[in-house]
Amino acid sequence: MTFHVGDIKNGSTRCDDALYQQIKGDFDTFVNPLIYTPGDNEWTDCHRANNGAYNPLERLAYDRSVFFSDPGVSLGQNPVKVDAQTAAGFPENVTLRRQGVDFAAIHVVGSNDGVQPWAGLGDTAPRPEQLAAEQARMANAISVVKSTFATAKQKHDRAVMVLLQADMFDPTYTPTWSDISAFQPLVQTLVEQSSAFDGEVYLVNGDSHVYNSDKPLATGSPWLTTYGVTGSADNLTRVTVDGSSNNKDWLRVTINRPGAAQVLSWERVPYLAH
Repeated sequence: MTFHVGDIKNGSTRCDDALYQQIKGDFDTFVNPLIYTPGDNEWTDCHRANNGAYNPLERLAYDRSVFFSDPGVSLGQNPVKVDAQTAAGFPENVTLRRQGVDFAAIHVVGSNDGVQPWAGLGDTAPRPEQLAAEQARMANAISVVKSTFATAKQKHDRAVMVLLQADMFDPTYTPTWSDISAFQPLVQTLVEQSSAFDGEVYLVNGDSHVYNSDKPLATGSPWLTTYGVTGSADNLTRVTVDGSSNNKDWLRVTINRPGAAQVLSWERVPYLAH
């Protein structure tokens, strides 16, 4: 099974219909199931002039129509069933269980989860519909996270993995509050849910595109102060996957047998030469 954590294009190329169709065609070549969660490059950033000066929410609707036209089922030539938030309007938010591990792919993106002004359309402040859409997306994402942990506890599962595009703990720069404020409710939720869970928690993201593995919510982490959250989560490990021009490898994740030192292990695998 393959997970793609968003950014099917870079942030400086056009958001034309043909691009989405091309990437969908690429995804269709995967023999195994593929689960994709949207990134900011394919909709939030589409207001930019070099992206085509699109309305980002219109591009998000198109993205959903292309990649989530069959909700409740993964992509790939041999798809699997997933629990999708279709009735709530978020078919991209999905969960599934494998070998005592609960997976949740949630739609949370960079650009402060899509509330940065659409400068390419002349905006200097976020539009009301922009804010409303973000609040609804975040509320659903948080609901999915909570239900995933509830299932893991009920089933006595070994680990939870949450996958999203946004790098909420980007070590490559010092963010301002306006860069990350929208993530605060999710960060607080991750702290609360992880600390109340006996197993391991893994957070996988893209966005910053530089491989990294750390514990951003462990006791003493400066991110706890940055976000103003209560508590800590020593059992949460975050992994940022490579991407963009740094994208020379993919991440192979293995679910280890019970009794192993860690529930999950991973290695960076170089791409094969064409």
